[in-house]
Amino acid sequence: MGVPAPLNDTERVLDWEELPASVREIPADFNPLAQGVLMAHQSEWITMQQDLDIAVCKKGRRTGITFAQATTDTITGASAKEAGGSNVWYMGDTREKGLEYIGYVAKFSQIVARGQATMVEQHIFVDQLEDGSSRNIQAFRVRFASGYRVTALSSRPENIHGLQGLVSIDEAALHKNVGDVLESATALLIWGGRIRVWSTLRGKKNPFYQFVQDVEAGRYGPRAKVIKIGFDDAVANGLYERVCFMNGTTPTKQGKKDWYTAIRAAYGPRKAAMREELDVIPRDGEGSAIHGVWIERAMPEIRPVLRIVFNDDFPKRPEHERETWCATWIATNLLPVLDEFAAGFTGRWAVGMDFARHRHFSVIKPAQITQDLRRDVPFLIELANAPTRQQEQILWALLDALKNWTFAGDATGPGQTLMEYTADRYGRAEWDEEHNRWTGGPVHEINLSRPWYGQWMGKYISLFEDGFITLPRDASLEDDHRAVEFVDGIPMVPKIERKDLKDAELVRHGDGAIAGALMNFAALNHVGGWVSEFMSAGRGRPFSGDADSDDDDDNDEGFGAGAW
Repeated sequence: MGVPAPLNDTERVLDWEELPASVREIPADFNPLAQGVLMAHQSEWITMQQDLDIAVCKKGRRTGITFAQATTDTITGASAKEAGGSNVWYMGDTREKGLEYIGYVAKFSQIVARGQATMVEQHIFVDQLEDGSSRNIQAFRVRFASGYRVTALSSRPENIHGLQGLVSIDEAALHKNVGDVLESATALLIWGGRIRVWSTLRGKKNPFYQFVQDVEAGRYGPRAKVIKIGFDDAVANGLYERVCFMNGTTPTKQGKKDWYTAIRAAYGPRKAAMREELDVIPRDGEGSAIHGVWIERAMPEIRPVLRIVFNDDFPKRPEHERETWCATWIATNLLPVLDEFAAGFTGRWAVGMDFARHRHFSVIKPAQITQDLRRDVPFLIELANAPTRQQEQILWALLDALKNWTFAGDATGPGQTLMEYTADRYGRAEWDEEHNRWTGGPVHEINLSRPWYGQWMGKYISLFEDGFITLPRDASLEDDHRAVEFVDGIPMVPKIERKDLKDAELVRHGDGAIAGALMNFAALNHVGGWVSEFMSAGRGRPFSGDADSDDDDDNDEGFGAGAW
């Protein structure tokens, strides 16, 4: 687990050993407080504000920017006018953050102002509106002998109408009306006020990110600038060592590695969230679309997951060897599962398949459609690094064994060939405009796109919300469903950056969720009455279930690792 680094037009994840020495190493005899109470990046943030009307920091989580801002705001509030003193108005996205910030100011004031400041006051001030009416605003403040004060307000944009001084806006991307807050604050510039804004990112469509882009493009003039401070910047500047200092522990190189990797690992499958919150790389998505409690409810028990990860040399083996090995796997792994779950089921099936050839998993998800129209997935098939011919072999063995089924497969890109051959073999579904129904065969060839996701992924999510789907309890499948996010309001799996090809790790890309959406499409677009009781004369050979077992040496250890 590591930090993304540029690789042409993509991002890859660096291993710990690839990170800069400034992140990994602990300097000999390092004193975390040698440079004062602030770390280098905190001091840089304060210094850059001096000659700017608008200072913006796009930051990683827990990098200490609010702490640093409270330090400089305390000095500003305690200073006389001729020394740059001014009122300071702080706006956080929550009341708790306002209390935390004003608590920092109160502590610093005991040192900076040497007791010439009040403790934190909770007060109400009257805001006179343009129409002559007034309203009361609750706030927390620290007053100084200079006559100035530092005040923590709520995040309502109208709270700073008519005020004057410096405005500090914390976690701007999380404010409900960040665009209006920034617009209201801008008016303070007329009488010499200044604006400082800092926040983690919350997607490319968030008004804060758009504001950052405008500042970086120079649309706010030369006296507005942006600084980027990521989690690794803070680590390089001694964040881990300060954590150890505060906890009374001794920093070690191994301890630093464990601490660092644990923080990144805590994001689990939410790689886009990790990149955004720690590395300040904005994501396309706007948050998980399927709540964790829904996913947990949909996984009531452990069920078979037939997972094969083929070794890199398997696709290079002669075709007859690959077919023989795969036929053996079908006979020993797939057919017993089908005998258990399919033989006695008389209802209809819906099958979805998300195709992948390299890097990701192909997932085949069959579901039984029950009398009350629930989707029950009794088992799952996952294939990684599988040649297209062997994916065809396994898929067709499944479809040959089922009766009364409809299939929807990913025909996007490299999946088009397999789906075309499957439609040729079993029959292609066609829409009858005159009678408003599907006719022909049971195979839907689906080109995945934003419009398709917009129409069908929401229907799949509704199954979780309503408790109308059950799945095998599997950590990887759970990760796939947690990867579905809203992108411009459309639930889909956001595009992820490809990893460096020398990285042998397989990447899950929401494959199980996409297969589920395809399965639900098949369930809702059933070609009625079709029964798999024939073998076509089309391309490919029917699967008989008989496997030549003479090649026992070419087992799972030789070609891949199968797991239930």
